[in-house]
Amino acid sequence: MENLKVTIFQAYLFWENIEKNLLNLALRLSMGVREKTDLIVLPEMFNSGFSMNSEALSEEMGGKTMQWMQKMANQYNCVVTGSLIIRENDKYYNRLVWMEQNGDHKYYDKRHLFGLGDEDKNFSSGSDKLIVELKGWKIRLAVCYDLRFPVWLRNVNEEYDILLIVASWPDKRSAHWRALIPARAIENQSYVIAVNRVGHDGNQVYHGGHSMVIDPYGSTVYYKPEDEDMYTVTINYEELVKIRRQFPFLKDADKFQIE
Repeated sequence: MENLKVTIFQAYLFWENIEKNLLNLALRLSMGVREKTDLIVLPEMFNSGFSMNSEALSEEMGGKTMQWMQKMANQYNCVVTGSLIIRENDKYYNRLVWMEQNGDHKYYDKRHLFGLGDEDKNFSSGSDKLIVELKGWKIRLAVCYDLRFPVWLRNVNEEYDILLIVASWPDKRSAHWRALIPARAIENQSYVIAVNRVGHDGNQVYHGGHSMVIDPYGSTVYYKPEDEDMYTVTINYEELVKIRRQFPFLKDADKFQIE
């Protein structure tokens, strides 16, 4: 299988300003994407910041941000992924969209809503996991708070090769972020790609980035604290196969059901 090139965009976001974010992100991509990539990963609620103003900031599927994502995917001939607020059947979802070059898309609705920030009062949770494929790689999609729930993210029967997490994780709990990401990689014998935002939001919550890529052995492939950053990393398939063959731990995993 081919190696995978992933562009991580640890972005600064403008609070509740969709137009400004889309313009700025497009500009930054035009300056920062310097080589062919297979996937561009944006943070959680990349067009608005992590806001509970769900009614005012929500869009329908096919709205301006979805159109923007399709344009970026087509322009860079790669998949673009990130989450935004979607309105559907009078409900609001923190929806992670997987946008392909031709406009085909899939999505994952965040399952674990952040009660400490009233996300559960302003959004509806998803119930279905999503695993997508890209160049033969199986990629499990997740959003921010999901990281704290290892049962939900468990790699049953090697069903995925990469766990991809987009986030608006506050800096005051960055120690948890830095600990949990390698843990998820080690216990699931998968790569973990975790992309956070930077800067203060409208509630003066500071986000310090700390985006990272961790390999299935728990070693750091990429790590960036502080400051906006755009970096393209190559994910190595031979390394994944080597680690799983050398340490076949997943075959001894417990059986369980999620209700």
